[in-house]
Amino acid sequence: MAASSSETSDPKDFESLGVDDALSKLGSDASQGLSAVEAEKRLAESGPNALPEEKRSLLSQIAAYFWGPIPWMIEAAAILSAVAGDIEDLIIILVMLLLNAAIGFWQEHQASNALSALKNQLALTARVRRDGDWQDLPASDLVPGDIVHLRLGDVIPADVKLIAGSYLSVDQAALTGESLPVNKAIGDMAFSGSLAKQGEMDALVTATGVQTFFGKTAQLVAGAGAKSHFQQAVMRVGDFLIVAALALAVVLIAHELMAGTPFLELLQFVLILVVASIPVAMPAVLSVTMALGALALSKQKAIVARLQSIEEMAGVDVLCSDKTGTLTQNRLTLGDPLPLGGTATDDLLLSAALACSQDNDDPIDQAILAGVPDKSRFEGYRQTGFTPFDPVSKRASAKVEHAGTTLSVAKGAPQAIVDLASPPEAEASAAMAEVERLAAKGYRALAVAEDRGEGWRLLGILALYDPPREDSAPTIAQAREHGIAVKMVTGDDVAIGREIAGELGIGKAILPASQLFDGAETRDNSAMAHQIERADGFARVFPEHKYRIVKSLQDEGHIVAMTGDGVNDAPALKQADVGIAVSGATDAARAAAALILTEPGLSTIVRAVDEARRIFERMLSYTIYRIAMTIDIMVFVVLATVLLDFRPLTAVMIILLALLDDIPIMAIAYDRAKVSAKPVVWNMRRTILIATWLGLLSVVESFGLLYMGRELWALGIDELQSIMFLQLVAGGHLLLLLTRTQGFFFLPPYPAPILLGAIFATQAVAVLMCGLGWPVPQLDWQTIGLVWGYNLAWMVVLDVLKVAAYRTLDRPRRHEFFSSLAVPPRPSGRP
Repeated sequence: MAASSSETSDPKDFESLGVDDALSKLGSDASQGLSAVEAEKRLAESGPNALPEEKRSLLSQIAAYFWGPIPWMIEAAAILSAVAGDIEDLIIILVMLLLNAAIGFWQEHQASNALSALKNQLALTARVRRDGDWQDLPASDLVPGDIVHLRLGDVIPADVKLIAGSYLSVDQAALTGESLPVNKAIGDMAFSGSLAKQGEMDALVTATGVQTFFGKTAQLVAGAGAKSHFQQAVMRVGDFLIVAALALAVVLIAHELMAGTPFLELLQFVLILVVASIPVAMPAVLSVTMALGALALSKQKAIVARLQSIEEMAGVDVLCSDKTGTLTQNRLTLGDPLPLGGTATDDLLLSAALACSQDNDDPIDQAILAGVPDKSRFEGYRQTGFTPFDPVSKRASAKVEHAGTTLSVAKGAPQAIVDLASPPEAEASAAMAEVERLAAKGYRALAVAEDRGEGWRLLGILALYDPPREDSAPTIAQAREHGIAVKMVTGDDVAIGREIAGELGIGKAILPASQLFDGAETRDNSAMAHQIERADGFARVFPEHKYRIVKSLQDEGHIVAMTGDGVNDAPALKQADVGIAVSGATDAARAAAALILTEPGLSTIVRAVDEARRIFERMLSYTIYRIAMTIDIMVFVVLATVLLDFRPLTAVMIILLALLDDIPIMAIAYDRAKVSAKPVVWNMRRTILIATWLGLLSVVESFGLLYMGRELWALGIDELQSIMFLQLVAGGHLLLLLTRTQGFFFLPPYPAPILLGAIFATQAVAVLMCGLGWPVPQLDWQTIGLVWGYNLAWMVVLDVLKVAAYRTLDRPRRHEFFSSLAVPPRPSGRP
């Protein structure tokens, strides 16, 4: 009887079943397998053994980037430009719209590679028994109930239950994070995507496709992903400026219509004013800033796969680091041996090495062979027979000839070797005490024995461990100095995690994931979140645990970075605000990550944080400047028109002002910036408050100059418009120099030469326009000098008031009004 799809929906159902019961449940036969007809029927029911791919048409993907508040506003501006016949404005607006869409499309394309990379981890073919015969079939054709043959080097093609054969050693580090291969016997389960390292066995397929352990990991990747704080910040700034600009535009339109201004003339002027004020180019400017930052990071061996991750990296306050292959070398190393019974250390190591095979990639054998200091001692020894590790006897053994004699050597589980050698009680007690001591430190212990014809003799105990990377401890210390809490996440046991974490200075508060998540549906989520926040790390972690650890920290307000290198890390890497694939990571991990390290170690992360915080300061500088200038232009123009019946700028002047403004703001991407000692995040209330304060002060500055021109200098309308044009160009760019730092403008970090050059060049152009009278009314050079002197004086006033505002906001307890406007601090995540 064929099993239904519902019967095979949970692979865990088969873990407790015996082999015969599992075969019966799936209606299969170990000696015959499934018939071709039955396999075809099941394939139609359960689907192919592959991850499903949700395909979207290219048209729908592109259309998504033209839908939303800011795209709608840009599109409306483009339509009105076309109606008004402003072809130049229309072209500029459309270019910005298409550029933003292209950047977004590229980013989504990068993110979608995660699932593709996961698929590449699956086996392409499988050895399957159908109708009693073994045949090679595409792995995608496997169905529950198939009998497959697994051997050295095979990628396990589905979740299987081992039903025949001696043993199978499986490397499942990429799935579970365990640093050592796991020995499997009849009745054990093996998971899709893991690698057979030794042995041969037959297995029953219990789950395929998305129902496998691997498939569920892929589903977590598909559903993972946190919304970028950068995207939220841009939307809030955009919404603020759009609402402000439209509200002021309505006031202006109402006033002008009542004054009898022709509708088309009014429409053209208001349109140009709104387009110049709304941050049409804001996403592009910030994206260019981050793209240049990504280029800088690439020179530091960190490739940015998702631009927004640069801004997120600047605010990271918790780093969840995978242990195996990230904090450690993912290479077994021999520790200090313990000889017993008068055995010399060199003899213990030699006998252990003789019990190894030099022809395979077994990590234990490789570690022991590498631990023999004097390779010349192998001379004269010839291995005549080798029995690989047997999970029943729990040892590997070899026969060796030396100087005309034959001896036997064995290594394996300490209890098994002690039982084999039957040493004196005191010696056996010493051996097992050493085993317990090593286990408490997280080391794996092996015992070694030999037989020279007089019976087996226990030689001693060997310790194996995965050593930390040399740069891990200093990198973790640097991360703490940067205000980042480091938490270790590993699939290994608690003892191993606690030993490594303590050695690296992370801390020894390592919790087993089962303690946190088993039965989590009935637990107090707030208590669990508190435990996760206070823990130094987590052990015995599965992929869904890593994902939930990251998600829990995010729900508590933390910005989380996650490092990893395996398939098991992919869901958490994608969910994290900054997923970091370390050097040597799998394709799935790299595709799911936002930052990819190209050299070993974690020191690049600290350098990336420094660069990200510089980039953040540049983006913050531009954001404050853009808001302040929008307020300055819109409020000044509307109030001057409504209150004084004077239009201070012509449509041509507004266009020129927008064009001259573009060059310096693009140069912000190259500016020098301060590196914060703590994580930095978007505090939009604070940002908008500072920008509004500077914008309103700039309006006062503009009205002050307008008053001087009308009342003191008695200028005509044309000349007044020219000095207001020059004032907004000069004052705006001087304001840019103020917004780039929270301190006084004359203190370091000083502006980059390229930024100063861009400002000087645009100022020269504006001065020449006014001095020569093209395309704006001419001003005499004395008036131009007075305008510049006025702006420089106001620059000092604005700078003092800016610093005072920042200092006021930094004293929330003494200033309740401002504290109510500031965003509350996020939890630190540190004990």
